[in-house]
Amino acid sequence: MPGTSRKVTLALAATASLALLATACTGQSDAGASDDASKETTLNFWHAWSAPAEVKAVKDLVAGFEKRHPTIHVNVVGNMTDDKINQALRTGGGKAPDVISSFTTNSVGRFCSSGALVDLNPFFEKSGIDPEKTFPKAMNEYTQFDGDRCAVPLLGDAYGLYYNKTAFEKAGIAGPPKTWSEFEKVAEKLTIPQGNTYKQLGFMPNYHGWETTTEHYLGQFSPTYFDKDGKSNVAKDPAFAQAFTVQKKLVGALGGYRKLETYRAGLGDEWGPKHPFHTGQVAMQLDGEWRLGMALATKPKFEIGVAPLPVPDDQADQYGKGYITGTIAGIAATSTKQNAAWELVKYMTTDTDAVVNFSNAIHNVPSTLAALKSPNLKYDPRFKTFLDIAANPHSTTAPASVNGGVYLTTIQEFGYAYESGKATDLKAGLKKTARQIDTDIAQAK
Repeated sequence: MPGTSRKVTLALAATASLALLATACTGQSDAGASDDASKETTLNFWHAWSAPAEVKAVKDLVAGFEKRHPTIHVNVVGNMTDDKINQALRTGGGKAPDVISSFTTNSVGRFCSSGALVDLNPFFEKSGIDPEKTFPKAMNEYTQFDGDRCAVPLLGDAYGLYYNKTAFEKAGIAGPPKTWSEFEKVAEKLTIPQGNTYKQLGFMPNYHGWETTTEHYLGQFSPTYFDKDGKSNVAKDPAFAQAFTVQKKLVGALGGYRKLETYRAGLGDEWGPKHPFHTGQVAMQLDGEWRLGMALATKPKFEIGVAPLPVPDDQADQYGKGYITGTIAGIAATSTKQNAAWELVKYMTTDTDAVVNFSNAIHNVPSTLAALKSPNLKYDPRFKTFLDIAANPHSTTAPASVNGGVYLTTIQEFGYAYESGKATDLKAGLKKTARQIDTDIAQAK
């Protein structure tokens, strides 16, 4: 879906724009904000959705809140980039947002450490809501930093495996692979060479592929990105070397980096109808929950299957987990209406019916445990795979950092070098990557 696609493509831009946040931002609330939420007031709510159906869904969500809280009116402003949000959070003022929503979970560390968004822990305590019992584990984790819960989940994204069931049947494959060793064999079996190219590729493993980033691969290995002292664990946790080794083996097994890149260059756009999974040019695809609707809209000539992504062979008992990210919401530290703003945030993110209705409208994963189990959810049966991944306690996310997603970009850059052969020593490369991450974080503090 258009809104979700922007979550991916805007991640790096958001990380860069967050550098503009003034470290002197103040206004962190102790839930003792002076405004009276029962009195007539107007809130400014800025969000990033832009597609007509999504914009309407947001307006419907807010309308439900206003019906519940007739004294609180909400001025909704859509299609707001993180650049614009960050600038407004720095300056405040009458037209600045009281409540914001961002597609970029990588921003949370910056939002929290700079004081741009208020710590919501006191508000949750005052309202008698336990976040750990309200939100799925991974979503609960990516909305806080160093004990500061400056954000809250507002629907989520879960990553799984799409596969061409028709191609599976032709190849005599009974079902989706559950471990990476099984996956490699299945991907090879589904690959049909055609001269120097492919008639059908089992899977595009390259990091420049569609959603096949280091971050998404690593999610299946449950790595610990930082140690207890906040230092990079990339060179110490064997999960990182394991993940890079698995991907490198896939690249080699499916034709090698150059051949795969040549093939990829001629394939369709990730967000258009000619996506190679839609056309049958690639038989398996790592992707988020939005891909199902996009693929079905193109009326493919094969049956689509959906399953969790494989896990390492030594974690076979954790099959069913996945990588989780999503949209976040928060209250501006510059807002003078934080109690009223909390009522809006609380409604949008913890009211089961509100979350369910919003999920039904824009087809993202619900972000509360209650909503994930709601009988009022409407979805294609295959979508349940993503609901289960979101609720799985073994599902993972990337932790917040003081400099946003810079550390993830550093890992990704090493991935490009390693898969292409520019870097050949995995152990040395991971040590160098860890040193760079530590240096960047130290400079950001």
